[in-house]
Amino acid sequence: MLDNLRSSLGAALKKLVGASDVNEELIDSLCKDVQRALLQSDVNVRLVLTITQNLKKRSLEESPPKGLSRKNHIVSILYDELSRLMGYKGDLAAQNNHLEEQVISFVPGKLGTVLMFGIQGSGKTTVTAKLARWLTKHGYHVGVVGADTWRPGALTQLKMNCIKINVEVFGDESTKNAPSIVKNGIAYFRDAGADVVIIDTAGRHKDETELLDEMKKMYEISKPELILLVIDGTIGQQAYNQAKSFHDTVPVGGIIITKLDGTAKGGGALAASAVTGAKIFFIGNGERIDDLEVFSPTRFVGRLLGMGDIKAILDLAKDLEIQADENQSKRVLSGKMTIEDFYAQMESVGKMGFRNIIDNLPGLSGVVKEDQLDAIQGKLEKWRYIIQSMTNEEKKNPEIINDSRRKRIARGSGVAEHDVKDLIKNFNNSKSMIKQSKGRQMQGMLRRMGIG
Repeated sequence: MLDNLRSSLGAALKKLVGASDVNEELIDSLCKDVQRALLQSDVNVRLVLTITQNLKKRSLEESPPKGLSRKNHIVSILYDELSRLMGYKGDLAAQNNHLEEQVISFVPGKLGTVLMFGIQGSGKTTVTAKLARWLTKHGYHVGVVGADTWRPGALTQLKMNCIKINVEVFGDESTKNAPSIVKNGIAYFRDAGADVVIIDTAGRHKDETELLDEMKKMYEISKPELILLVIDGTIGQQAYNQAKSFHDTVPVGGIIITKLDGTAKGGGALAASAVTGAKIFFIGNGERIDDLEVFSPTRFVGRLLGMGDIKAILDLAKDLEIQADENQSKRVLSGKMTIEDFYAQMESVGKMGFRNIIDNLPGLSGVVKEDQLDAIQGKLEKWRYIIQSMTNEEKKNPEIINDSRRKRIARGSGVAEHDVKDLIKNFNNSKSMIKQSKGRQMQGMLRRMGIG
């Protein structure tokens, strides 16, 4: 998604990283490149100017934190400023973790209502069904109200989508009074013991006064816990003014972006969160009913910059480093680690998520196939059990493991003998790898784990 924006921003960062000196001229050049990249992706002009002005001011005035180079600090500033496009400010990593854990939640025992709005053709009705599916998977009893009385066949489409996921739909084709349908639908699902009611509404445009008035009435009747604005990723700069008009009418609480894949105009949709102050909750990433992805701001911005989710990874790695045993670290770095140290390193990898690390490291995203990642994860699980079945002496001195010891360890861990051999081989290879140049470590690790 947004390949043009990604490549343009990547080119701008390469110029920064490759420069011999960081001066005002270089920062000006970076700001112009970022400006051009965002404008070409249809981000609102006012937002672009704000982002690049902040980027220049902060890059010139802020001193890098201890241990961080000035170049990396400027990248971090750009990272933060781009995050503002999506309604995220401050500690982005912490916000991202909270969002992924509790993107939408409701008070137990109280009927929660979600009001869906959007422009005609944004895919709102389909997204309504996808959201119902997502909430159902998260343990909620969901009901859907079909209050789109303007588009022919809207209720039929909604019912067909919801039948697939075993979610009931309330609608009334005998009336065009959408607020009345909303009122009756909420009452119906309250009596039915539902936890959440999602209200699908007609698509509307900022200049359609009658429909905007209808939207306000539905808001007043439903008193929703959450209003979600569905934005078509292909509409470009129109998204800014449309989102502003919706938000001026009712308080938009979250954004869902559809059709973001394969469009060069997606920056306009991203800007919708900036004008409403609402965060992007989900991205529709396909046609299937399950194709609704929780939006990760760290991952998204990181990939735009060609960095993957590296900020979040580095933050986590820093936490793990603080927790690590100092003597163990010295042994590992000197190439004198024991298999117990190897086990500790494996646990650290497990905490960080090997899949996440590989997927988001610059240059490796998309290179390692899904089945290869599964194979690696499977190996790590096996090795953990194997090491737990070893005696303390065997952990300290794995070279003493002979045929009889290997058989005993295999039986105790429930694996084959060749799996034990594989662990010992990789342990020895890891020790050797650490002695090699840093630039070859990742390549060597991947090769030795059977994917290089």
